[in-house]
Amino acid sequence: MPFELPQQPAPELPARWCVFNGGLLWLQNQQLPAHPPAGCALTGQRFLGIHEDSNLFMADLVGEAPPQAGEWLPLRPALMAMPAAQVQAAARAAQLRQFFHSHRFCGHCATPLAVNSDQLGRHCPSCGQVYYPRISPAMMVLVRRGRELLLARSPHFTPGMYSALAGFVEPGETLEECVHRETWEEVGIKVKNLRYAFSQSWPFPHSLMLAFTAEYDGGDIRPQEGEIEDAGWFDIDALPTLPSPISIAHHLIAHGRELIRNQQA
Repeated sequence: MPFELPQQPAPELPARWCVFNGGLLWLQNQQLPAHPPAGCALTGQRFLGIHEDSNLFMADLVGEAPPQAGEWLPLRPALMAMPAAQVQAAARAAQLRQFFHSHRFCGHCATPLAVNSDQLGRHCPSCGQVYYPRISPAMMVLVRRGRELLLARSPHFTPGMYSALAGFVEPGETLEECVHRETWEEVGIKVKNLRYAFSQSWPFPHSLMLAFTAEYDGGDIRPQEGEIEDAGWFDIDALPTLPSPISIAHHLIAHGRELIRNQQA
């Protein structure tokens, strides 16, 4: 569900809170709670918009968390635990929190930044520079060859897990150029017939993942040293362990498998 971004919360709607304690996010019953933890001191409280018919707020815990129902989880496990409909809300909160923490001073003249009253950006009262939350576009591509999908694994992946290829867009580069370059750099493969599939906001720390499918156009697999531990062609009925269902990689692989099945039906 898309965000609504009014300046003030809607008084008739319930609240949903993203409360952080360092790198941890607080959940109740594996969901974002309707209230912050009772008896806790909070800082950085902000209204972030309306999502899923709820006013979304964020805040940071001050001091120790008192014992109470709920659990503090690192962001990635928290996203995996909560309902899929709430992942987008937590992603927005996490990315904006990172922006507010990392943009306290002007990068041009070092003056403390001021909060804009009508938007989430910050401005420098001395030199006039304006800063907005950073979004880093990254492509992901699933390459098809007949009934096979090209999957690879990074050295930091969970043992046995494979995924689609991915990489950040370079300055001056189009998304399509990034797909061709990253595929060639990471596995030595050329592709054709790129098709955009869908996108996902991914708060590690501020990525916007843009997913494509493509067809194999030549080359032998040559994993990029230091980046790709292993890569190979996998039949759609014999896929290895895949990324978490909340990830765009999982959805892209399922989408590619369905495309092949539909073509062969």
